[in-house]
Amino acid sequence: MKTVIITDSACDLPAQYIKEYQIEVFPFSIILNHTNYLDGVDITTHDLYQAIKEGQTPRTAQVNPLLMKESFLNHARKGESCIYIAFSGAMSGTYQTSLLMAAEVKELYPDFDIEIIDSKGGSLASGLVVLKAAQMAQAGKDKAEIVRFITYQTAHMEHIFTVDSLEALYRGGRLSRTGLLMGNILNIKPVLHLENGRIMLLHLVRSNKRALEKLLEIMEIRCAKVKSQIIGIAHANDLETALTLKAMIEKRFGFSHFIINLIGSVLGAHIGIGGVGIFFANEVYN
Repeated sequence: MKTVIITDSACDLPAQYIKEYQIEVFPFSIILNHTNYLDGVDITTHDLYQAIKEGQTPRTAQVNPLLMKESFLNHARKGESCIYIAFSGAMSGTYQTSLLMAAEVKELYPDFDIEIIDSKGGSLASGLVVLKAAQMAQAGKDKAEIVRFITYQTAHMEHIFTVDSLEALYRGGRLSRTGLLMGNILNIKPVLHLENGRIMLLHLVRSNKRALEKLLEIMEIRCAKVKSQIIGIAHANDLETALTLKAMIEKRFGFSHFIINLIGSVLGAHIGIGGVGIFFANEVYN
C-alpha cells in the first residue's frame, strides 16, 4: 500500500506538484481584518501580498487541531500508512499539536501507522523534501526507507535568504529585538538563515546587489555540488530578483534544476514584501 505524504501550507511547494503526487496539505490559518482564512483554500498568497501592499498586517495561526485529527482518523479507518512532514516546531506549535492529535487517534486505532517529522524548516527547503518523499511514495518505496530519507535530508537543508525589512519578522516573533536593531543600522540589508529551526541574522551588507552576492558566497561554502539536486528559490512578490538569482546560480555553479515560487502566506505574513531565498542540500541522501 502506498504511503500517504502529508505536509502543511508552509512548505511553499507549487500546486502542480501537490496535485501530481497527491500530497495532502494542512492549511495554516491566516488572520486578516479579524477574519480567519485557510491558507490556500479561501485566501491565496497573492491576496496576502495585496493586503500587505494596502497597509494591512496579516497574522498567522497554526493548523486547526480538529482538521488534523479528522484527517488522521480518515487514514486510520482506511488502514493507510502516513508521514506528516511539519513546519519547524521552533517557529510554530503545529508540530507538537500534530503529535497530540495522532496520539488521540491511536487511542481509537492502536494500529494506526503514522510518522510525524519536524522538518526544522519551511518554505522550499521542506518543500523539496516533501516532493522527493512523495515521488518515493508514488514509486512504491517502503515507508521506512522514505522516513530514513526525510530524517536525513531535513537535517541537511539550507535556508539562506535576504529581506527588505526586518520589522515584520520582529513583529511576528520570528526575530529577536537585538537582530532587529542590528539589521536597521544604516538601512543595511540582512542576510539570514535557519539555525535549530529558528531564523537567525547571519550577515549585514550594504545593498541588495551585495546581499545576492553574499547568498552565493554562503552557497559556495555550504552547498553539495551534486548537479542533479533541485535548487529552490522563493521570493516575496519579487520574481525579477528571483530570476536574477537563478541566473547567477546557473552561471556560478552550473545547476540546471530549479523550483521557483512565491514565499507562501505563512512566512510571507512575517517578512512582508520584498526578499528572496535559496534552499538547497548541503549533503544529499543516497
